[in-house]
Amino acid sequence: MTARPAVDPLAVINRKRAGGRLTDADITGMVTGYMTGQIPDYQAAAWLMAIACQGMDAEEAVALTQAMIGPTRLHVRAGAFVADKHSTGGVGDKTTLVLAPLLAAVGIPLAKMSGRGLGHAGGTIDKLAAIPELRLPDTPIGIQDALRTVGFAIAGQTPDLAPGDHALYQLRDVTGTVESIPLIAASIMSKKIAAGASLVVLDVKTGSGALLHDQADALTLAQLMVDIGARVGLTTRAVVSDMNQPLGHAIGNALEVAEAIAALRGQHIPGLVPLVLHLATLIAIEAWPHRTPDEIREELTAALSDGRAHTALRRWVDHHGGDPVVIDRPDRLPRAAEVTTVTAPVAGWVSNIDTKALGYLSQYLGAGRTRLHQPIDSAVGLWLHVHIGQHVTAGAPLIDLHLPAASADVDDLHRKATEAVAVSSTATDSPPLIHYSL
Repeated sequence: MTARPAVDPLAVINRKRAGGRLTDADITGMVTGYMTGQIPDYQAAAWLMAIACQGMDAEEAVALTQAMIGPTRLHVRAGAFVADKHSTGGVGDKTTLVLAPLLAAVGIPLAKMSGRGLGHAGGTIDKLAAIPELRLPDTPIGIQDALRTVGFAIAGQTPDLAPGDHALYQLRDVTGTVESIPLIAASIMSKKIAAGASLVVLDVKTGSGALLHDQADALTLAQLMVDIGARVGLTTRAVVSDMNQPLGHAIGNALEVAEAIAALRGQHIPGLVPLVLHLATLIAIEAWPHRTPDEIREELTAALSDGRAHTALRRWVDHHGGDPVVIDRPDRLPRAAEVTTVTAPVAGWVSNIDTKALGYLSQYLGAGRTRLHQPIDSAVGLWLHVHIGQHVTAGAPLIDLHLPAASADVDDLHRKATEAVAVSSTATDSPPLIHYSL
């Protein structure tokens, strides 16, 4: 016989549905009751929907975060400064692949739990799978060893870390409650707190390719996560960055790894390198409190241009059993069977990019999943030649499509890619990269 939960689920659901405030005991009881099977899916789903509709205040969000964490904490390196970074997801977002080795190159360790792609947004773990033979650490000892040996660690998420979030997220994914600001905040921060870093920097995306299209919603989410961090004693910084166009040019796993390698060799990649430098500066300010932001940025820029950051990535790949030669020869990464170019139908200025549509197009080609456990094609994706505000001539290349073998619907793919890039007769300014910094 199943034991009774510590709370009355129906009373908690009704209180939140009516706009009432939940106590810490209410929230802990619901999370624990669901994890232990004392509260069934349908009542947990109703509770999540009530939260999605009525929201939570900061104290409730902190209680939910703490309830999701559970007993396991990953103490990545006791007594030492270790940074962590999280992005809410976007298209062409290969920031971690540049940020982590850059910080390691200047002596600032970063430990990051990363995920796979979700919907139109790519995932760091899928991108890294394009590197032959690479094996990521899956234990605390492996993460600590990477930090000690090469200066940074990237690992996949496990159900042992923040088990309450792991259980509730799977339910949120099928109940229309993913895009709730307090639920997003608690989900992210529970994993960040459990991971045990000294500092977390959050990159909250906004725009057509982001989870939260509305800039005000993105700012609310960023502020709530910073507040949660402050209330639990975790130094937390956040930026709201633009995702109305992809970061850089590449969308797709091997293509993004190659572009990250180019950035680590000192090549300026629009959007990508400025964002990496901004996030790295926020982290370094905390690690080096006696240095000025200008001094920090100069050091970080030098590490990109003089090869130190590139060397750090090569050492990390070698440490994890991957082929380090691809970091010097990215042409040895998986390559698509066919590449075809979409051109501008008219002359003018690029006024808008449907970034989410490009993300879904890359997913359709095989760079992401449309069903559970679907294998990823690391070679396919898109290469964007233009950005918002850029002038193009008729017939100029807009997008290269890196296609799988035997693509029968090339004309339809061209049509979808063309529709995703709007060309106007009037000049358009490029949107700012950083909207807010908290």
